[in-house]
Amino acid sequence: MKLASLMGGRDGRLIVVSRDLERATDAGAIAGTMQAALDDWARMEPRLTALATALDRGAAPSFPFHPCACAAPLPRAYQWADGSGYVNHVELVRRARGAETPAHFWTDPLLYQGGSDRFLGPCEPIPLLDKAHGLDLEAEVAVVTDDVPMGVDPLSARAHIKLLMLVNDVSLRELIPAEVSKGFGFFQSKPASAFSPVAVTPEELGDAWRGAKLCLPLLSYVNGAPLGRPDAGRDMTFDFGRLIAHAAFTRALGAGTIIGSGTVSNRGRDGGPGRPIARGGVGYSCLAEQRVVETLLDGAPRTRFLDAGDTVRIEMLDLDGRSIFGSIEQRVTPHVEQSPSRENS
Repeated sequence: MKLASLMGGRDGRLIVVSRDLERATDAGAIAGTMQAALDDWARMEPRLTALATALDRGAAPSFPFHPCACAAPLPRAYQWADGSGYVNHVELVRRARGAETPAHFWTDPLLYQGGSDRFLGPCEPIPLLDKAHGLDLEAEVAVVTDDVPMGVDPLSARAHIKLLMLVNDVSLRELIPAEVSKGFGFFQSKPASAFSPVAVTPEELGDAWRGAKLCLPLLSYVNGAPLGRPDAGRDMTFDFGRLIAHAAFTRALGAGTIIGSGTVSNRGRDGGPGRPIARGGVGYSCLAEQRVVETLLDGAPRTRFLDAGDTVRIEMLDLDGRSIFGSIEQRVTPHVEQSPSRENS
């Protein structure tokens, strides 16, 4: 089953989307919003699945599906926590700022709690306040849970995964070193993240969803040129069950909690840092990794961070080459201060 939220109000309007992403139907008679569906998932899921089946059979009223009419599947969420599923990525970006990677990072996940009061839709611009901040994309996978009990074990945690999405976890690289050096985590260096137009249930993924990992390449493009195609199931140090259990170690998680994988990252064939696509590798899911490897190979980074006018695209295809989640397609635009509005109050 595939679900999305049309723009409108703070929480959007829930729709069911056809498997081929061509048509959609209103789900308001079942649940008005994605959060409402997740709050009562055990009762709502069978009804939404029946509607999805009717839509795919042409037996439900429908309209053309336009991803750019969508907000994020959850336009805002009670909780958004991003993990360190790919320690290869953590190691590389820490190397870029001259920081060692402690050994326990390979055995104990990291999580940071991101801003969840307002996410960007899949086609919304990425606002750029200052080019000097080092604007970067980070292509990731995320899961959405129902209510998760405190102290859940990693294996049991897998049963609480109800939806999956793609993420552009936008980062401001030049703000990170000073911020994390204070020992209190990210805040200013992590502006609003964007999500794929569609969220899908795990069974929609078939054999690609195994071991609480999504085992398909995650495709990233900058200005139309391929940046990366690493396999999201390969080199994932901590699966989603482990990340959820870590988040729920001392607290219960409410329905609608989003847990991110961290930036998808693969090692090279030799076990070292992967190579850019232009040099025969699978590339990267962020510019920071490419810059680190350029420094290792050539002595200095050649790739710049994002600037106004640049475009980003993130997508995942099934084994038949069909888009699963739809694509995140964003343009970087200069931030323009807006006057206060009562539109969504």
